[in-house]
Amino acid sequence: MAENETLECITEHERILQEIESTDTACVGPTLRSIYDDQPNAHKRFMEKLDARIRNHDREIEKMCNFHHQGFVDAITELLKVRADAEKLMVRDITVTAQTEEVIRCRIQQRNMATTVEKLQLCIPVLLDVDTQLDWFCSVFCRVSQYRFCQIMAENLPRLREEIKEISMSDLKDFLESIRKHSDKVGETAMRQAQQHRTFNSAVAKQSSIGHYTKPVYSLNGQTHTQNGLMINDDTGDEEEADEEILTAQDLVDFSPVYRCLHIYTVLGDRETFENYYRKQRKKQARLVLQPQANMHETVEGYRRYFNQIVGFFVVEDHILHATRGLVTRAFTDELWNMALSKIIAVLRTHSSYCDDPDLVLELKNLIVIFADTLQGYGFLVNRLFDLLFEVRDQYNETLLKKWALVFRWIFELDNYSPIPVETEEEYKLVVSRFPFHDAEIEKQDFPKKLPMSQSVPQIYTQVKELIYASLKFSESLHRSSTEIDDMLRKSTNLLLTRTLSSCLQNLIKKPHIGLTELVQIIINTTHLEQACKYLEEFITNITNVSPETVHTTRLYGLATFKDARHAAEGEIYTKLNQKIDEFIQLADYEWGMAESDGRASGYLMDLINFLRSTFQVFTHLPGKVAQTACMSACKHLSTSLMQMLLDTELKQISMGAIQQFNLDVIQCELFASSEPVPGFQGDTLQLAFIDLRQLLDLFMVWDWSTYLADYGQPTNKYLRVNPATALALLEKMKDTSKKNNIFSQFRKNDRDKQKLIETVVKQLRSLVNGMSS
Repeated sequence: MAENETLECITEHERILQEIESTDTACVGPTLRSIYDDQPNAHKRFMEKLDARIRNHDREIEKMCNFHHQGFVDAITELLKVRADAEKLMVRDITVTAQTEEVIRCRIQQRNMATTVEKLQLCIPVLLDVDTQLDWFCSVFCRVSQYRFCQIMAENLPRLREEIKEISMSDLKDFLESIRKHSDKVGETAMRQAQQHRTFNSAVAKQSSIGHYTKPVYSLNGQTHTQNGLMINDDTGDEEEADEEILTAQDLVDFSPVYRCLHIYTVLGDRETFENYYRKQRKKQARLVLQPQANMHETVEGYRRYFNQIVGFFVVEDHILHATRGLVTRAFTDELWNMALSKIIAVLRTHSSYCDDPDLVLELKNLIVIFADTLQGYGFLVNRLFDLLFEVRDQYNETLLKKWALVFRWIFELDNYSPIPVETEEEYKLVVSRFPFHDAEIEKQDFPKKLPMSQSVPQIYTQVKELIYASLKFSESLHRSSTEIDDMLRKSTNLLLTRTLSSCLQNLIKKPHIGLTELVQIIINTTHLEQACKYLEEFITNITNVSPETVHTTRLYGLATFKDARHAAEGEIYTKLNQKIDEFIQLADYEWGMAESDGRASGYLMDLINFLRSTFQVFTHLPGKVAQTACMSACKHLSTSLMQMLLDTELKQISMGAIQQFNLDVIQCELFASSEPVPGFQGDTLQLAFIDLRQLLDLFMVWDWSTYLADYGQPTNKYLRVNPATALALLEKMKDTSKKNNIFSQFRKNDRDKQKLIETVVKQLRSLVNGMSS
């Protein structure tokens, strides 16, 4: 019998559904009324049938939209217009829609409150309908108040009221206790819907070539309201997930304890107590939700759980705000959110500062964006979160710079600092595809051939582009203009060039194992990297479509970075050359008391000159001025070192034979300078580095003191570069030698007064030195 009734009921419901679908909307009221006049609980089964029919229609509509993709948006727009009319009809004619079960229950409660107390015969519905039936109940009660059962009821009413309040409050406490467990799931669902909407919105923007962003406004009924009036089901996954029903807050949380307790306390005149209690407890729960785990910064899942709990909390509060009348107010939720926002920002600042993994920082940024978009859809202000992202971006850049510093150091460690050899056309194309190198002369050469830079140059260039890509990833989804993104990319690149790469180059140049050959190659490398900076500018421009001629466009500072590195390398070349010269000078072993010279230059000096000659041959690839400066610096340092050797205070005596031997060495230095070891010097410019030594030695070799003293101070003096103090110091060393070794015995053959000449010259030189000092 029951089965037959059920079958008849199903058949009747099917007929009603067909009638609703086919009839005019003005005639729907009587049709729906017939449902409630039927068997008890028939309306519940009808609502289940109606829900199933609506879901079937929704699935058919969605499949049709997916099949006709080109007309998808238009079809959705038309559908939404129909649904908007349906919502208006629901409010005007008290009809039932398929949007949410909560709306259905509210409508059922309204109809139940219109029926009589005798038909319902349930205690709780009596309390639920006491607002509408209070006058009727009082009039009846007055007519039967003389009976004893009425007096007993009147005496028990206060106690019953308290018991009802206690029971409902107990249910509320259980609800508050369990809501934290559900908040995580609610938050996860809401953030997933926000992410799906972002994906869908991005796809539509790409297909339509429209770069604007549609701000989402989410609701708890599993749909998304956007600013242009569209309502789109968020389940836009693949076909396997198309039929899956999206879980909403009502699916995950049973709000009936809140509604029931609120209604009971309102009827019993104690609504304010209930509101204060609820708000106080939710504030406490908010503070608990905002407390992060100590190790949250270690994994992205830690951040995800933190955001899910917060989103779930505020989604529930937003639902309570809209589903109840005054239990929470917008001012209360805004106050909660502002408190939470300050705490969230402080937590994220602290925990993100611990992170040294750029990939984790990037995932955190994506979570913050989805978190902000989700809550913005519920009407919460999230501008401060997007401001926080600028701080997170700085942290992201710092982690990138640290990572790239290791990459650069590794590249420099593996570099052989030799020109890149290319054996075939394919190898050549591979190199120029990674680095913008163009040289007409080299292109004309036959294979195999060598490119001037070493292998680190294309690797460095590639890594700079990789950092630009990494920076671009952070700029995505921030709702920033192309100009702002262009500025972000250029600033990140500038930091990489001026801080990280510059520091790595400076440290490389100072390393002890970096010799002259490596320094020469570093100078060549930085020259090519400097020339490639314009291609990095073009690379960024192609990404952002922002012209570099734009007024506010930031320029790349790579030119200064590579120039500074090149200058440091040049200075290090001069230093190392001088150090090498000093090493050879330390090998000098003159016999300062020798009677006559060996007739050939010293071995250490010839080795030194051969070293300089081979070194300057390597300098042929350097810019002209660098090679010339290095050569001139080396010759000056050699000249100064030789002069210091003669004037060393520890050298007490020196013979004329030693002077002659020393002169042979200086002649070799002059011959080296005149051989043009580095092209570009004019005339005898390089030989002038030894002019002080040459004039001093000529003065002693010729013994031309009369000319020196007579022409001293005159511009035409042939010994103009000889300082009297220098001549005096060397002459006194020779005077001491003549007394002991009879070096000047040849003068005695001519005239014994020659000895007096030396004394006279010494006196005159001292007079000149004293005159200069005074």
